[in-house]
Amino acid sequence: MRNTGRTRITTLSKGAGALLALMAALAFAPHSASATADTAFSPFAQGVAEAASTEAAIAAFYQGRNYAPLWTTAADAPRRAALFAALDRAPAHGLPAARYDAAGLRTQIAAIRTERDRARAEVALSRAFLAYATDVSSGATEPRKIDAGIVREVLRPDPAVTLAAFASSDPAAFVRTLPPAAPEYAQLMKAGLDLRRAAASGAWGAPVTAETLKPGASGAAVVQLRDRLVAMGYLGRSATQDFDSVVQKAVQAFQIDHGLTPDGVAGALTIEEINHSPEDRLKSVIAAMERLRWMNGVELGERHIWVNLPDFTAKIVDHGKVTFETVSVVGMNQSDRRTPEFSDQMEYMVINPTWNVPRSITVKEYLPMLQKNPNAVGHLNVVDRSGRVVNRGAVNFAQYSARTFPFDMKQPPSNSNALGLVKFMFPNQYNIYLHDTPSKSLFEKEIRAFSHGCIRLGKPFDFAYALLARQTDDPVGEFKRHLNTGVETAVSLAQPVPVHLVYYTAWPTPKGRIEFRRDIYGRDAAIFEALEAAGVALGLEEG
Repeated sequence: MRNTGRTRITTLSKGAGALLALMAALAFAPHSASATADTAFSPFAQGVAEAASTEAAIAAFYQGRNYAPLWTTAADAPRRAALFAALDRAPAHGLPAARYDAAGLRTQIAAIRTERDRARAEVALSRAFLAYATDVSSGATEPRKIDAGIVREVLRPDPAVTLAAFASSDPAAFVRTLPPAAPEYAQLMKAGLDLRRAAASGAWGAPVTAETLKPGASGAAVVQLRDRLVAMGYLGRSATQDFDSVVQKAVQAFQIDHGLTPDGVAGALTIEEINHSPEDRLKSVIAAMERLRWMNGVELGERHIWVNLPDFTAKIVDHGKVTFETVSVVGMNQSDRRTPEFSDQMEYMVINPTWNVPRSITVKEYLPMLQKNPNAVGHLNVVDRSGRVVNRGAVNFAQYSARTFPFDMKQPPSNSNALGLVKFMFPNQYNIYLHDTPSKSLFEKEIRAFSHGCIRLGKPFDFAYALLARQTDDPVGEFKRHLNTGVETAVSLAQPVPVHLVYYTAWPTPKGRIEFRRDIYGRDAAIFEALEAAGVALGLEEG
């Protein structure tokens, strides 16, 4: 966190030179792995076995190599240098550097006097390496422990495989392969360094004190607006005190990058976003890097669907380029209605769908209404377990509770169906899918969190055409042929398409600028809180 008073950037690299001073402490050690090939019962080997006795992967690794050292001989200097360089850079990745205790490891190496000392240092270095390798490649936290809606399956590296691969690789090159290879990760990392510098120097200046600023305004508040736009890279150096056309264009560019209506007016929402501090933005960047680590190893697919919940968009991406995009509505910010985050495969679409009302909505919302008036919500059918429509007049709804209610509710296909005229299915245990909606006016709002959890699409027909274009020469005609029947019809996708429901409040544009979005569910705040508890700091200290 930022301390009060003057700040500076924490040094991220202490340099490999410090390791050279430690070489004298290792001079007595064997100079190659082969030197220990026949010393499985040496004091070093026994010390390694004891130090690693509670860590099966490390113990098995050393046993499998007859207790040959990996870190603590003179010949291992490149491995040590690669490890310490990585640990010194951990804060730049938004990782808990204290977890790896590079300073403590250096002290431990310098204090080696006996083979037992060397064995303990050997295991400590392997332990730190594995902790760092796991964190930087797949995340330093567990998503499900942070928020129940983050149900992403994280692919954790096998520690034994990681150690073995490192032992047989060029150390520095291997360490470079550990973070996500996605270009967005490197862009976020650079943005984090820039934000640390801005936070330390106070480069963004004072917040804008006006509630609203429009073209034609002038004065101190416009100067504040101008200075922040200049500092954030949206406006060239300027001495103007007037909200002129140049400032207006800069405001519009800012609005586009922050998911706001680009009207060029600095209204309440725009000023709120402009007044976010570099520290606030840095937290979003660090959370985004952690999310990318959670997704490391997930095969996005040459063609995939990317739904970024706080961006309120759904995109089709082909070979890394967005080929279709539509606005969306996502789950409202209530505990049981927030849209979860996960990846799956879209298999088919249903044209003219029936809405099978989820049980939770049936008993929580509609049953109380039926108990007051049996004819309530008349657009829905009450059906028994055999699917037959029930005569409401013959049912005493008051006798049932949420637990004992024996009926389901369905809405037949129609223009007023809650799912609209098409839904897109990737069967999952959370009963989440993408669909049309008759409530078109909601797409005009800037913050579009209104659904029960599913994702409503602003251009569902065009979305369907884009998907069908891969399997028919006439996607529009194929879709409308089924639509015009008015009959519920499932149309399979010849090739299932991966779907990724994600939550990035910071994300790079193709040109490298970082777009920011609101933390609509508070999930990123929770992620940063968990990272902070693990030892992550913003990288600022009192100067």
